[in-house]
Amino acid sequence: MSELTETGSQGALRVGWTAEVDDYAIACEWALGGKVILVGDAAGGVHAFNGKSGAAIWEQSETHDGGLMAMVVHPGGKSFATAGQDGKVMIWNADNGEEITVLDLGSGWVEHLAWSLDGQSLAAASSRFVHVFSVDGQEIWQSEAHPSTVSAVSWSSTEELATACYGRVSFYNGATGELTQKLEWKGSLVSMDLSPDGDIVACGSQDNSVHFWRRSTAKDSMMSGYAGKPSNLAFDRGGSLLATGGGPIVIVWCFDAGGPEGTRPGLLELHDEPVSSLAFAPRGLRLASGAKDGGIVLWALQSDGQGDAIGAALMSDLVSAIAWRPDGRILAAVDAKGKVTAWRLKK
Repeated sequence: MSELTETGSQGALRVGWTAEVDDYAIACEWALGGKVILVGDAAGGVHAFNGKSGAAIWEQSETHDGGLMAMVVHPGGKSFATAGQDGKVMIWNADNGEEITVLDLGSGWVEHLAWSLDGQSLAAASSRFVHVFSVDGQEIWQSEAHPSTVSAVSWSSTEELATACYGRVSFYNGATGELTQKLEWKGSLVSMDLSPDGDIVACGSQDNSVHFWRRSTAKDSMMSGYAGKPSNLAFDRGGSLLATGGGPIVIVWCFDAGGPEGTRPGLLELHDEPVSSLAFAPRGLRLASGAKDGGIVLWALQSDGQGDAIGAALMSDLVSAIAWRPDGRILAAVDAKGKVTAWRLKK
């Protein structure tokens, strides 16, 4: 594809609207069935924009003293949670931005949040502990101290909670907090994603590798040779493909037919700088990637992980988050300069 200028786009991506927030935008998610997109910035601001026009709807500034660290929309789309450096988790009404509940976890930073798939539980990671709350804000259980700071949390399809830290991935019964499985490996795990059926656990490691386990067999394997830490991982909705960052090339591994061991991954090459965000479309094998150079690329993949670029766009700085509208027809992204952009997909 030819050289792009800022806000330009090519191929299947057509700019729908752009907007801005006041600081480094760190999160964007769709709410209210795709009618609204929520954006969180590092200074603690949360902003709601009309999903079709980009018009500002409401704004909450300085929600967390010291800054915002995480934001996640409830599966029902009507509320969302934020967390920050002040040790608090706040639950908000997505329609009007009104505060619903404040949960105080103490003095530690709350860096990771995750709603259970049924929306009945919210997990929050602070330092070496994970707290699980009911949807109305009552604490259900707290984990024992992990060996190191919790680096990722994720819920499996069986309503188990997975956590990653140095040396291990742990699975807990979501209702009781009982530790049900530990997957151990000597290394610092910096990212994690679960396959949709919960059987495959993939983690990016500090040593520039991706480590994964099959829970059904407890066997593990490693893909090495990345240029940097694979901080961005994404399974497709079917669970057969795993897209990974860790450099300017998006590497896609296929878990079908006995893979990925002994197979050749898909190598998606178009970015000039390391990948900073990855997201598969809600349906099909379309993958969006964002990079530190501000580039956005839309890829059409085959079942073996090979693929081609079918669209590209350029933002003003590092792409910090990408979000597909639930119907897969609009792609939104935010960057380090606070720019928010939505692209319509050409048919």
